[in-house]
Amino acid sequence: QLVESGGGSVQPGGSLRLSCAASGFTVDSYAIRWFRQAPGQAREAISCISADGNTYYADSVKGRFTISRDAAKNAVSLKMNGLKPEDTAVYYCNAVFGSGNYWGQGTQVTVSS
Repeated sequence: QLVESGGGSVQPGGSLRLSCAASGFTVDSYAIRWFRQAPGQAREAISCISADGNTYYADSVKGRFTISRDAAKNAVSLKMNGLKPEDTAVYYCNAVFGSGNYWGQGTQVTVSS
């Protein structure tokens, strides 16, 4: 199970830290991805941290977002700085392993002045 938290409303330029808490598996055993979906748009992958700690960022968030893993909390965070209105979306975390494709319920991020 994956549970996201940390979303909210911020002004442009602001920051948020999203958290994805896992249960039933350990986050350092599998790649964990963050996706987002804006209204009327397809869900897009924006960041990933692999089991061995390698990270990936979409061009749209590179240099502003940072993904990290906290093994003690069994969670993956997404620190988002320099938020823009176009970052407004529902953010989801995802893990794929075995025969399963696991998603959290999503957390809303709204960037508006």
